[in-house]
Amino acid sequence: MSHVKAGGTVKNLSDSKPKFLGVKLTDGQKAGVGSIIVRQRGTRYLTGKNTKIGKDHTIFSVKEGLVKFSEKRKLGFNGRTRTHKLVAVE
Repeated sequence: MSHVKAGGTVKNLSDSKPKFLGVKLTDGQKAGVGSIIVRQRGTRYLTGKNTKIGKDHTIFSVKEGLVKFSEKRKLGFNGRTRTHKLVAVE
């Protein structure tokens, strides 16, 4: 005879690992070659001078310098202008 009752299944105990997204270097901080500046899903931030974007939309530095955040106005296909956040290394 069993001393332990049968355990049922639980559906809400599994949890995903954190992804650690966001801005890693702020405005005015020093960035080396290959330093990650922003980790993001989609292009919330656009690349500027001396920065490139990875396949997972990570923005990283190509040259050594100071990080600069700014805004850029872009014209959409429907004729509306929108402001986008821009990341550059100068």
